Amino acid sequence: MASIFTRIINGELPSYKVAEDDNFIAILDVNPNAKGHTICIPKLEINKIFDMDDDLYLGLMKFSKDVATALEKTVPCKRIGMAVIGLEVPHVHVHLIPLNDMEDMRFQHKVTLEKDEFETLAKAIHSNLA
Repeated sequence: MASIFTRIINGELPSYKVAEDDNFIAILDVNPNAKGHTICIPKLEINKIFDMDDDLYLGLMKFSKDVATALEKTVPCKRIGMAVIGLEVPHVHVHLIPLNDMEDMRFQHKVTLEKDEFETLAKAIHSNLA
């Protein structure tokens, strides 16, 4: 069965897309730790990050770096944190989280945004991509 991320990539489920190329997609997390919490996902469904071949792994890191740079230009924060956990969805993904406090990385405190806030934020981050 296809992961939720594969279903988003295939257009079967809606998302707030920030960036996309031939191999990767970046979307806003709909249950964010902080405003701007973004997920970078390879289009190829692979369960574990270290099962990726070197080229795809390095490509994901470069893609994530580019998105993080745009995110930091868009959302005021002290830095962008990165986490790869992968237990909740069996499809590699990198969390990029604007940080002002260590609590922002704990996945216990969530923020709520309205649909129009997600849409505006996704467009703003996209516009800051180099």
